Amino acid sequence: MKKVSEALGIVLEFSGKLGSETVSMDAALGRVLAEDIRANRDLPPFDVSAMDGFAVRSADLPGTLLIVEDIKAGDIPKIALEAGQCSRIMTGAALPKGADAVIRVEDAKQISADTVQMDIKTRPGHDVRLRGESMKTGDTVLNTGTEITPGAIGILATVKAKSFRVFRRPTVAILSTGNELESIDDPVDPCKIPDSNSHALMAQVQALGMTPRMLGIARDDPIELERHLRLGLESDVLLVSGGTSVGLHDYVRPTMEKLGIDMKFWRVSMKPGHPLAFGVLERSEGSRTLVFGLPGNPVSSMVCFEQFVAPSMRSMTGNTRPYHRTVTARLGQPIAMKPGRTEFVRVTLASDEQGYLAVPTGTQSSGVLLSMARADGLMVLPAECSGLPAGARVTVQLLDGTAFQDATGYIE
Repeated sequence: MKKVSEALGIVLEFSGKLGSETVSMDAALGRVLAEDIRANRDLPPFDVSAMDGFAVRSADLPGTLLIVEDIKAGDIPKIALEAGQCSRIMTGAALPKGADAVIRVEDAKQISADTVQMDIKTRPGHDVRLRGESMKTGDTVLNTGTEITPGAIGILATVKAKSFRVFRRPTVAILSTGNELESIDDPVDPCKIPDSNSHALMAQVQALGMTPRMLGIARDDPIELERHLRLGLESDVLLVSGGTSVGLHDYVRPTMEKLGIDMKFWRVSMKPGHPLAFGVLERSEGSRTLVFGLPGNPVSSMVCFEQFVAPSMRSMTGNTRPYHRTVTARLGQPIAMKPGRTEFVRVTLASDEQGYLAVPTGTQSSGVLLSMARADGLMVLPAECSGLPAGARVTVQLLDGTAFQDATGYIE
């Protein structure tokens, strides 16, 4: 049985970056750059004012100056300043020749329509944005591996990058297994179990910015299961929910082996999520499919996705921050556990003057999906832990879907 860190290391070993594709700016949010982006100009293109005020020669202050020109943003100054002169200037406007500083409107007193009194000293460069301060022609402004955020979109627009290469997102197939499952379109049957796993996994995949392919439910029949698995193996990632135990009618494992999937592990020392399986199919064209055999219990399935599938798929897209961001919190109530497995406890988070407060969402049974629906994060308890008192410092993985980091943030 693998420790969480060992199993995650194996998964990431096979989660290499996919190829690249070209996208337009309006379809780039959340993608990861597969090329460096360089500046096509100096920005600002000349020395500009950082304030509304007066462009001056610093050597003239303090003193009374003659206003020789009004300069708005976008104007080209026409008059070079000489001793005793200044220009009224707006934020972002180009400095006239001769000027080396800007004095804010608030620090100047208008004496007449064309004269102004300034009783302060200043230095060259005061409230001036120098040419090339933001970027210079040829500078690398965004590196390969950068996740495209709204701020990055602004940079791409600034350098006129209408299209560019990004790493491809993996194609993802989702399959549930078991005779006991009732699909969302079936009539309600009290003897069946609603197939929540497929749809929860669908949402988890969508939260990563990807579009899953839903394969439905494969019944406990080797032929039907094989047919569904073959369809799923056409994708980069196949998520199979349920059927990975060793019961008489659990056909997933032998069928995977029949199809040539090289199973890397079948069990992980974690709670929930112990019966997690992972395998790899090397396809003839040189590509591969990563196969995750997720537990049938809804919470176990979702927790395994966040610990293993999400980091794998983010790595495949070239992202250098594959792991959920972690925060330190105080435990809001005492908690008991049996040592032996790393445990992921669903918690809500509140904050006060001392920081975050983590409170379990109620029963931690792996079949109670409400514990995930109510959770802000997963509190990570190391395998040797036998319980913690209220007030203990704990590590919590955030589940908001947008905050990630470059390390797991916890130690088993």
